[in-house]
Amino acid sequence: MSEVPRGTNSLNSPWIQAGRLAFFALYAVTVLAALAWAFSNVRQIDPQNRAVVMHFGALDRIQNAGLLLAWPQPFEQVVLLPAADRVIERRVENLLRSPAAIQADRVATFATPISDALAGSGYLLTGDAGVVQLDVRVFYKVTDPYDFVLQGDHVLPALDRLVTRSAVALTAARDLDTILVARPELIGADNQAAERRERLRGDLVQGINQRLAELKASGQGIGIEVARVDVQSSLPEPAVGAFNAVLTASQQADKAVANARTDAEKITQTANELADRTLQVAHAQAGERLAKASADTATVLSLAQARQHGTDPQMLLRLYRERIPKILGQAGSVTTVDPKDDSRLIIQGASK
Repeated sequence: MSEVPRGTNSLNSPWIQAGRLAFFALYAVTVLAALAWAFSNVRQIDPQNRAVVMHFGALDRIQNAGLLLAWPQPFEQVVLLPAADRVIERRVENLLRSPAAIQADRVATFATPISDALAGSGYLLTGDAGVVQLDVRVFYKVTDPYDFVLQGDHVLPALDRLVTRSAVALTAARDLDTILVARPELIGADNQAAERRERLRGDLVQGINQRLAELKASGQGIGIEVARVDVQSSLPEPAVGAFNAVLTASQQADKAVANARTDAEKITQTANELADRTLQVAHAQAGERLAKASADTATVLSLAQARQHGTDPQMLLRLYRERIPKILGQAGSVTTVDPKDDSRLIIQGASK
């Protein structure tokens, strides 16, 4: 029986073979990891994004949509940003009432009122000493990628502060009805109220962009520009009931005034009809009386004219002869006395 060499048995031992396999596996993993690291910054940039490449922490170049070739970290760092035409929405939470204030409103009583800080949370003061709540949504674009990357996590807090500052300034320069329809009875005839409310959004966008430009001019720009602003205004919940009561009272007062005007118009029309009827009756009666008086006096007037002009010298005698029989015919008895004889008198005797 032949003897196997001692060195050959040691090289073919299971432990050595396992170690060799482990080495090859580790080598392969290392090579794959090296390749993954070498190509870690080689990526496809989507159309809605763009990339800012920083070489050893310094801004180097901007890559739009397409294939990006960059050295791996820490040589170069790639930061993805929205594309130039992409609009991003941001809701400004600073203008909303805080959860602590909402909770305090539920448990607050007259004996234990809430603090001034919580009481004023989420409320803005208007120019006519009113209070309003604004829910603002800002839509912005990234216009300067370098400034946006340099500011980093400070961009959105700075935007919230700028929007809050502009909103406070604009509401303080306007009255309550210019911001929302709180008292429609006061602006019913104002055709420019809706236009002024729409102008609030434009003025808010202009104010925010103006302050962004001031930051840019001072070397502290945050690299964004506001495209538009959506503003939803509302009254504080405690004031809604009071405004509703005022609105209800105003509507009831308007209704009462309208009813009173209707009743007054009806009474006026009835009075005018009665007056017209009375006037027509009076005119008719006056015409009848005038016609009767004219008919009654026509004979006397004709006799007076004949007497005046002397056209009928025997008129009186003729009238006497014509009228005296009729008069005497109506008398019960007639006693005649000669006016030229004063010796006889007619004395009324006692009646039997």
